[in-house]
Amino acid sequence: MCEYCGCQALETIDELTQEHEEVVRLISHLRPAHQDGDVARMAEVAREIATVLGPHTRVEEHGLFPALAGEFPEQIAALEAEHRRIEAVLTEAADGVTPADPGWPERLMEAMAMLRDHILKEQDGVFPAALANLSTEQWEAVEAERLKAGGTLSRPGV
Repeated sequence: MCEYCGCQALETIDELTQEHEEVVRLISHLRPAHQDGDVARMAEVAREIATVLGPHTRVEEHGLFPALAGEFPEQIAALEAEHRRIEAVLTEAADGVTPADPGWPERLMEAMAMLRDHILKEQDGVFPAALANLSTEQWEAVEAERLKAGGTLSRPGV
């Protein structure tokens, strides 16, 4: 992933980046399950991805994105819309459910392709823009959201 702008020197961005890396790792488990027709395994991986994305998305949508929305409204709105589309597919496998819809595996694979592209947009666009544009107070607000959200790979919530 990206390391050229120095934004990962900030703990919150580093944590978001680590979560991106974990999601990409998890996505890599979907292809063999999809090829094998193992929908139950796909659902299990979808739940693991959703577990990482829950607090991650909260930090972005309640901390980082609001701070950038004034300057980049269309881009932030598009990223939030992608969050909703990805969440909708992942939610179909929530609560230990293996979706019975025969179209779900393909929708999941399409959503995960979108998620990989989405991650690149954040890594190459949002995070460097945040580094360049956010004030100390805005970073403190992002950090406060991280503390509230916790994370599966980072600090526990307060």
